[in-house]
Amino acid sequence: MSKFVKELLQGQYEKVLESEGVESFLVLRTKGISGNENNELRGQLKDKGIRMMVTRNALFRKALQAKGMEAAGELFDGPCTIAFGGDSIVDVAKEITDWAKKLKPIEVKGAFVEGQSLDEKSAVELSKMPNRQELQGQIVGLAMSPARQVAGCICSPAGIVAGCIKAIADKADKEAA
Repeated sequence: MSKFVKELLQGQYEKVLESEGVESFLVLRTKGISGNENNELRGQLKDKGIRMMVTRNALFRKALQAKGMEAAGELFDGPCTIAFGGDSIVDVAKEITDWAKKLKPIEVKGAFVEGQSLDEKSAVELSKMPNRQELQGQIVGLAMSPARQVAGCICSPAGIVAGCIKAIADKADKEAA
C-alpha cells in the first residue's frame, strides 16, 4: 500500500473518530464470520445506532494517537474490528455479547472507555452493567422513595383521624334515630 493511500486511510479513521464522536469502543475479532452473518449482524446493529469498522491496526493506532487515545493502541493485535455508537458503550457491549453467543467466531478482545483500556474480561463485564436509561430509572426511583414515604406518613394519621370522626358521626346518627 502506498504512503498516499495509507495517509488517506488514516485520515478517514481520524474523521470517523471525530465526526461520530467516538470516545468509547469495543475491540472485536470477527474473523470467520460468513458474508450473510456479517450482513445480518451489521444490519441489526445499524438499526440500534451501532457501527462496526474493520481496521488496519498500525494506521488506526496512528489515528488514535492523533486524537489523544493512544492508551487503546495496546488492544490492536491481529485482525480487529471496532464497534461503537449506540446510547452508551454499555449498550454496545450488551449487543455484541449477545451476538457473540449466536455467532461463535466473534470474540471481544477489549474495550476503550473513558480514556482507559480494558481487557477482555472487563469488556464483557460492561454488558452486565445497567445502561443509561436503567440508571436514570433507578435514580428516579430512589428520589421518589423518600417522597412516597413522607406522603404515606402524612396520609396515615389523617386517615385514622377521618375514620374516628366517621365512627363518632355514625354513632351519633344511630343514637338520634
